[in-house]
Amino acid sequence: MPDIRIPFNKPPYTGREIEYITEAVEKNRKICGDGPFTKKCDAWIEKRTGTTKSLLTTSCTHATELAALLCGIGPGDEVIMPSYTFVSTANAFVLRGAKPVFVDIRPDTMNIDETRIEDAVTERTKAIVPVHYAGVACEMDTIMDIAARHGLYVIEDAAQGVLSTYKGRALGAIGDFGCYSFHETKNYSMGEGGALLIKDQKYAEDAEILREKGTNRAKFYRGQIDKYTWVNLGSSYLPGEMNAAYLWAQLEMADEINEKRLSLYRLYDEQLAPLAEKGLIERPYIPEGCVNNGHMYYIKVKDIEERTRLINFLGESGIMAVFHYIPLHTAPAGRRFGTFFGEDRYTTRESERLLRLPMYYELEPEEVLEIAGKVKEFYCV
Repeated sequence: MPDIRIPFNKPPYTGREIEYITEAVEKNRKICGDGPFTKKCDAWIEKRTGTTKSLLTTSCTHATELAALLCGIGPGDEVIMPSYTFVSTANAFVLRGAKPVFVDIRPDTMNIDETRIEDAVTERTKAIVPVHYAGVACEMDTIMDIAARHGLYVIEDAAQGVLSTYKGRALGAIGDFGCYSFHETKNYSMGEGGALLIKDQKYAEDAEILREKGTNRAKFYRGQIDKYTWVNLGSSYLPGEMNAAYLWAQLEMADEINEKRLSLYRLYDEQLAPLAEKGLIERPYIPEGCVNNGHMYYIKVKDIEERTRLINFLGESGIMAVFHYIPLHTAPAGRRFGTFFGEDRYTTRESERLLRLPMYYELEPEEVLEIAGKVKEFYCV
């Protein structure tokens, strides 16, 4: 296969990352967690989302684990989620001894089917975990209503949803807790990293303690106590300050990055419209009231065999396209730790049709035109 000329992803880079990392090291002399850059990032998230409290974490995985701990989830509990998601969504709760209960997805958005959730609720259900796939919101009004009537927590997996909204509300700030990812494949990156968004102030102090190895060190640094000590269980969920400095360079330019990605998204959509009109592919669907963030551009093809041929065809031209998410309920660990409630009508079938095209901040419109042109060439259009 030829060398890849257009990769699937390049980590975002604005040009000020090294400057800020140097500032953290040489000027601030603060490279462990919760330094000036970490505080800037948390303040930015709180301002842009309206969440009560943001805590930067070492990953979205760890943000979800923190949410599970704050909800008191433990052995015997059940947590409802889609099977079409990354393993971290389930692992955070399996680690607490809980059982993931997978329900089917909607074929239009690839999000959890909100009409399937309530039937899966039992006396053991503790939480619902909607995953906002591709930065497109789940039907949150319905989900929040189900949770309220059954006394359940809502933990939003908004790993892909930074700056996306649902009816004007930021994803990650609607449920009780929200979890962001700043992995290198995301719109804004710190290499590995994430954030926990907390809606109710009553959880903020407990979250700080859990995140700081079970100590009340955060209160000590604020001058609220004269010494800190071990007060509860916890772990080390703080990212290093150099990672936060890298992230801050992108959050400063968040709107510019967002608009660039959306412009590429719109160009893909426009160029591939003829294929969709002929019924050869399906394009992403954005429900009314939802604003996405250009996190990804995917198409859905006829079946897994056609997807494989198209991936290989693009690869021959040096273009890297990918698929992802083998449904968790079909994986060995998914069968061991979880269960699928109801019929798998769409999850497996739709996952085998989905193909992701290159999408990143440095991608140029000319490259999108080339990629779309190759897809049209594959279909002889």
